[in-house]
Amino acid sequence: MTFPTSKDIYIEIDGKRLAVAQSYKAKTTRESRYVEAFGSLEPVGTVGGRIKHVLELTRVYVIHTNETENIDFHGIEDFNVVIVKPDRKIIYTGCQWSSIDESVALNDMVYETLTVIAKNRMEVK
Repeated sequence: MTFPTSKDIYIEIDGKRLAVAQSYKAKTTRESRYVEAFGSLEPVGTVGGRIKHVLELTRVYVIHTNETENIDFHGIEDFNVVIVKPDRKIIYTGCQWSSIDESVALNDMVYETLTVIAKNRMEVK
């Protein structure tokens, strides 16, 4: 079994790799609620609500090409995060960043942590 490496976790815009990440943490939550009936002491069921995907990418490194020369992470919107696993790809689409933490040396293009909110999650075999 192999684990994803930095070449397997990346950010893309329009199918072009913008940056790679050393590691990631993903959390999906769902706003669910109880269905209650009048006179009942316990819920009679549950109803699923909105699903939220939050990703935390660590040690994000911008890939140097002519197209990424002047990329500012604070200005990017609607990008994808792709995680390649041995048997499938997990693609988070419609992404927006929610926080960027920088802790780098001078002229280094590494962002320590990039937190991303994704609109959709899909798996491709």
